[in-house]
Amino acid sequence: MTTVPHLRTEIPGPRSRELHAQREAAVASGFGITLPVFIERAGTSTLEDVDGNTLIDLASGIAVTSVGAANPVVRAEVAAQLDRFTHTCFMVTEYEGFVRVAEWLNEHTPGDFDKRTALFSTGAEAVENAVKIARAHTGRPAVLVIDEAYHGRSLLTMAMTAKEHPYKTGFGPFPEAVVRAPNANPLRGQGADAALAEIERLIAEHGPEHFAALVVEPIQGEGGFVVPAPGFLPGLRRITDAYGIVLVVDEIQSGLGRTGMLFASAHEGVAGDITLTAKALGGGLPLSAVTGRADIMDAAHPGGLGGTYAGNPLACAAALAVFEVLDDPGLLPGVTGIERSIRRHLEPLVDELAVVAEVRGRGAMMAVEFADPGTLAPRSDLAQRVAAACHAAGVIALTCGTHGNVIRLLPPLVIEEAVLEAGLDILTASIRTVVAEEAAA
Repeated sequence: MTTVPHLRTEIPGPRSRELHAQREAAVASGFGITLPVFIERAGTSTLEDVDGNTLIDLASGIAVTSVGAANPVVRAEVAAQLDRFTHTCFMVTEYEGFVRVAEWLNEHTPGDFDKRTALFSTGAEAVENAVKIARAHTGRPAVLVIDEAYHGRSLLTMAMTAKEHPYKTGFGPFPEAVVRAPNANPLRGQGADAALAEIERLIAEHGPEHFAALVVEPIQGEGGFVVPAPGFLPGLRRITDAYGIVLVVDEIQSGLGRTGMLFASAHEGVAGDITLTAKALGGGLPLSAVTGRADIMDAAHPGGLGGTYAGNPLACAAALAVFEVLDDPGLLPGVTGIERSIRRHLEPLVDELAVVAEVRGRGAMMAVEFADPGTLAPRSDLAQRVAAACHAAGVIALTCGTHGNVIRLLPPLVIEEAVLEAGLDILTASIRTVVAEEAAA
């Protein structure tokens, strides 16, 4: 394998700059961009741009291409389906792939109970339909969400999302009946007991009969890859059981092997009444799913759920290929190995550099947060500069966090050890360089 990253030009190169100028003349400016390079082809864990630069992918399209952006199993299954037909709309005429995807999710999603699955196209659709189903089941209107949460870009999911900019700025008013509850963020001194007590208080204040659903990410995504304090998720399970509230576990970013288990909620031994998947589910094609207790899922009346593209045949073929890769007994132990490598590179920086506040996460869903020592004031400027240094060196890394002060790592679950090591070497060197420049300024 050629040593990576392999850079023939600066990043972005001349052809990417040319295409980006064309993009600016053709595409609405509301679409943001992390790194303005145009991709020509992909490997297992690398991307080659139009200038011939080979970049290390530590983003996986924001956890979408978890089995690689050009996985041969996914490509073969999608190609075979493409030869048969591209679409019929499952609400008009049925096809087997939709059923097979639902069966796999019903079998593998946490929860020892009879399940049903509904397929859609995007993560936001999955969240919105979970709320619809919970409302139909309970007859209640409101949704309880967790601070620092991210659930999507539609109007309802923007209301459920905590981060104001860039997701919500100028787009209101938003749907009502969304109540925000505290998170159990260990770095910020927010323990599980105190957060759960406040959630109990909020439920009592509004009345339990007000809440259809409590929606929670088992590890927060855009909010900063926050792993909740031990006991928080089980506590939410107890509270929702006590008040007849539907517990919706949003595994859109954390699910399907990303954390070293098929579902991140399994680390806490918690099963949602409804579990949401998307991103990695379609192996790069648009697909999302709502999987839950049969009695809850069947509360929606016939015709109440659906979508023209929901569970598209090509996306279902891709999902079945993803499941085949996930069924490899060596895959999840390999994800645990990814976590060990990331921690080995990054955890020493916590003691070495005062502004490196924490390294956290699970499996191949890891992050490093930058904050001033003592006050923990977020340092988004450092995170941005580290990401830019990685990009210039040929490593695709993403920022996240409510204040943009976190670097998140989402390498493909199938990343080669040598590629991962090279990417982590560049990341750690970038962090040291940026912090040294800060100290010298």
